[in-house]
Amino acid sequence: MKEQDCLLLVILHEEQNITKAANRLFISQPALTYRLQQIEQEYDIKILNREGNKMRFTPEGEYLVEFSKNMLLEISKMKDYINTIKNDTQGRLRIGVSSNFALYSLPPLIKKFLELNPKVQVKINSGWSSEIVQLLKENDIQIGIVTGNYDWYEGKILLHEDPISIISNRPVQLKELPSLPMISYQPNNLIRKTQKPSNPLSKLIESWWQENFTSPPLISMEIDKVETCKQMVENHLGYAIVPKSCLTTHDSLYTYDLKRENGELIYRKTWLMFRESSLELSPVKSFVEHMKKALL
Repeated sequence: MKEQDCLLLVILHEEQNITKAANRLFISQPALTYRLQQIEQEYDIKILNREGNKMRFTPEGEYLVEFSKNMLLEISKMKDYINTIKNDTQGRLRIGVSSNFALYSLPPLIKKFLELNPKVQVKINSGWSSEIVQLLKENDIQIGIVTGNYDWYEGKILLHEDPISIISNRPVQLKELPSLPMISYQPNNLIRKTQKPSNPLSKLIESWWQENFTSPPLISMEIDKVETCKQMVENHLGYAIVPKSCLTTHDSLYTYDLKRENGELIYRKTWLMFRESSLELSPVKSFVEHMKKALL
């Protein structure tokens, strides 16, 4: 199939709506429908069935979508590799980044990278670290930047160790915490509510709490955005426990870094992950080297 046909099928599958897919492809709805019919005739199959306002891909259609995803990936790798042969750092770089790193740390790093490599086009997906790892395993991205420990047996570089901190609007003693209202920072996965990934940050906090207290925290509210959580703390509604990297010089809050019983600080680790084979592509290799110089 042609590259454009592969893209058509993938986008149509993502949107599950012909009008929306046509808009993303910058073509008319009749043109999309006509091309879809041509593909069906070419392979003598039915790609999708319509049920009222809904559409459902047939098994043959689902196969063609997966084939198209792999084909688009291979075409992208081919274009990147050709640019590498020409010794010219250009092409597309697909990165997946955990949300907080994307918000607080990534912008200046990307800015500097693009100043050094102006011909590279960067696509960034942000979200849960577990989702980023899955995108990397499925080859939807070339580089993943995640927080927490995940199984990955190829390229993996420790970028940063981020302390976990109690934040409050006044000094507090640790022994006071069980009797004080806690604003629980619980990042929410709004896209896949029924498949909520595990939260390594929550596990670290729960482990520390159990080491220090015999009663559960007095949770007054749960907040899914760290900036909202900080605002609640600043407005005297309780204390919270968040990654220290989420704090800026503008935050007028008291902090206490969590420690284990032996006095060691509790860190949340940030990793850069990639496939070793992808280092053959100049944009990937350049970005990995850039991150090493900037953060290590």
